[in-house]
Amino acid sequence: MENLIILGAGGYGRTAAETARAMGVFGRVAFLDDGCTGTDVLGPCTDYIRFAGEFRWAYPPFGANALRAAWLEKLAAAGYSLPALVHPRAYVSPTADIRPGAVVLALAAVGACAVVEQGAIVNMGAIADHDCVVGACAHLAPGAIVKAGNTVPAQMKIESGTVLERGAAFLPLGGQHV
Repeated sequence: MENLIILGAGGYGRTAAETARAMGVFGRVAFLDDGCTGTDVLGPCTDYIRFAGEFRWAYPPFGANALRAAWLEKLAAAGYSLPALVHPRAYVSPTADIRPGAVVLALAAVGACAVVEQGAIVNMGAIADHDCVVGACAHLAPGAIVKAGNTVPAQMKIESGTVLERGAAFLPLGGQHV
């Protein structure tokens, strides 16, 4: 089994680690964090290059979408593989495409022919219905619902409780739906 290093041991970092452990495919899951300490925190985030030989896989669980996107690029450039983390208690259609660096958490659902692009988060209880695209480093917050055929732009966050009806349109700069 190969090892996974997670940058950030905060709430989302611990959630990503629990998802990775539940998947049962990683031998060791450890953290780099600038402020937390503990037996599974190996050092600050800036030490990511030092651990590239010991850990093949890395994930930056930062809630800020642009920050997560920047770290995904840094980690890939340093030679890490980016895992697709899918909790065993999530439903993912066999025809869905979950890209490297994406996360689908417990009780989330990703429908038929949906795409969850690199670095995107489908949080607990969120739904990406059939034929949806969740853009790179976008975030469906807990309980968000994106109905069939919608495309969530890269780095956009859809807040908890939001329901995007079929055919939702987005402003060119993102950040709001109409």
